[in-house]
Amino acid sequence: MTDRPRSFRADSLALVGHLRAYLHVEGADPAPLDRGLLLTVNHYSRPGFRAWWLALVISALLPGEIHWIITSAWTYPDSLRRRIVTPLTRLLFTRVASIYGFTCMPPMPPVSHETQARARSIRRVLAFVKQADNPIIGLAPEGRDIEHRSLGLPPPGSGRFIAHLTRLGLDILPVGFYEDGDFIGVRFGTPYYLELPDHLNTKELDAYASTVVMHHIAALLPIRLRRDNVMLTS
Repeated sequence: MTDRPRSFRADSLALVGHLRAYLHVEGADPAPLDRGLLLTVNHYSRPGFRAWWLALVISALLPGEIHWIITSAWTYPDSLRRRIVTPLTRLLFTRVASIYGFTCMPPMPPVSHETQARARSIRRVLAFVKQADNPIIGLAPEGRDIEHRSLGLPPPGSGRFIAHLTRLGLDILPVGFYEDGDFIGVRFGTPYYLELPDHLNTKELDAYASTVVMHHIAALLPIRLRRDNVMLTS
């Protein structure tokens, strides 16, 4: 991989080509639209199936380039991998973001010394949305692997970030990603605009936006990937 800019969609088409026979795609075709999109997808992963396949498969299926928001590093509970693997992934993901024009976001759970880096990443995405024509932003709101491949609540602040993006005119395109036997399921929902009640304080708005977004994603997933009817786990 060179450091020159590349098309992630073109590379995704090349990498995902051999999976076409195993893809089961459903839902409305969101293109063309006369406004930008915030694509929200569940953070599906398991041993042997990393979450980067979400971005690859979805980018190969949609007609435009997607500005993905990716983690800036993998984090671990043990000190050995924190000292060795985390710095290596930070270098790798920074390079990937540079080549494909993505935005790196500090990993979850958040730590206090990365507050400024997170704010810079948010400002970068907002600036991109303001400057681009009909941008497509790709985001997995949960921001982390979830136990049992079910849905989880996005971390604090995610809802406010999504609210900022919708106020800039982005519709939200929910996507459900899952496996069903030998097949990879990708189910596109209908784009919607996130209506935000005026009476909510900052904390309430954050929770409201996150909950609405995750419910739209959950409606596209098999029941076995949902929890407690509301389909969310802490």
